[in-house]
Amino acid sequence: MLGDFERAAERDGLVLDSAQLAVAARLAKLGQAVEREGPRRWFRRSAPEPARGVYLWGSVGRGKSWLSDTLYDLVRVEKQRVHFHEFFRQFHAAYARHRQRPGAVEHAVAELLGECRFLFFDEFHVHDAGDAMLMGRAVSGLFERGTTLLATSNYPPSRLLPNPVFHEMFQPTIALLERSLDIVEIPAGPDYRTSGTASRRRSGFSAGRYLRPGAPSAPVPPAPGEEQAVPVGSGQVRALAVRDDLVWFDFADLCDRPRSTIDYLTLADAHPRWVVSGLPRLTEAGPDAAQRFANLVDVLCDRDVHLTLMGRSTLAETLSGNGLPPDINRTASRLALLTQEPATPRAAETRTGAWAEADVPVATPLPRGGLEA
Repeated sequence: MLGDFERAAERDGLVLDSAQLAVAARLAKLGQAVEREGPRRWFRRSAPEPARGVYLWGSVGRGKSWLSDTLYDLVRVEKQRVHFHEFFRQFHAAYARHRQRPGAVEHAVAELLGECRFLFFDEFHVHDAGDAMLMGRAVSGLFERGTTLLATSNYPPSRLLPNPVFHEMFQPTIALLERSLDIVEIPAGPDYRTSGTASRRRSGFSAGRYLRPGAPSAPVPPAPGEEQAVPVGSGQVRALAVRDDLVWFDFADLCDRPRSTIDYLTLADAHPRWVVSGLPRLTEAGPDAAQRFANLVDVLCDRDVHLTLMGRSTLAETLSGNGLPPDINRTASRLALLTQEPATPRAAETRTGAWAEADVPVATPLPRGGLEA
């Protein structure tokens, strides 16, 4: 199975370093162990022990998700891949359906996993104390079901829920992870998203752009008549325009107001192409808005949404400063996938509404299908 990783790397234009090859070898062993188990028989009283899972952690852009996705594609068993944010959307809904029953968490886990034997849990991170308690119970439930877990994270288990006020209460879950999984670190090295060692897949999120005022290809600002309210959850969010499969938002509408990650997931499922304009330096936006923006980028990248992001400063300036979210390095690594078009001295010919502040120029009108990929 290790050879399959090497062929996948060649296909994707990657050159795996020695640390990545070592992780690939460990994951290949995991895949072989999962497939050797044979079909799961839930009614057996003495079912064989499931394959021991892996908790893979390391700095951003080191290929954790790529390596794990490659394994996930290779194994031929009942399996699920779920991102942290998506899991909590599904889990909260399932828990609500069972909350009046004894063992509500266990029923929710059973509903979500079904016959799943191999679960790939991408971007495992815990910053919210309320989520942490549910997460602990959910992880315990999936281990009790004999599910083999592969998790990726930017943190070792010991650094999950780092807030010292709440960290102690998450210690039992940390101990459970360390007891139940092999903790594998991929050592620091080049960020493959920014080092140029990977070929650019020119579709979805990685085909997006980061534009500054005066960028030659900046799209025409929406006209006032294009504004509409887009339903999300039990409320609405203002969109500056909706053009077929493209939706155009202002940063303030998405991040300055209370928006949950579930809201972003719902919007991403409904609109495969986005424009987000009015992005300030995150230190000026405030900690809550900055964290919502980080969550938004997580969702759009994981959902492979085509994103055109428009800000006043360079990305480096936008994402620098004190008091930013703990995962800002991951946000920066993901946004580095976008093609960055510099500003030009060309003045705007026409400004409309919110665009006057951003100094966005008039350019070739967008086709009804939205931006070109």
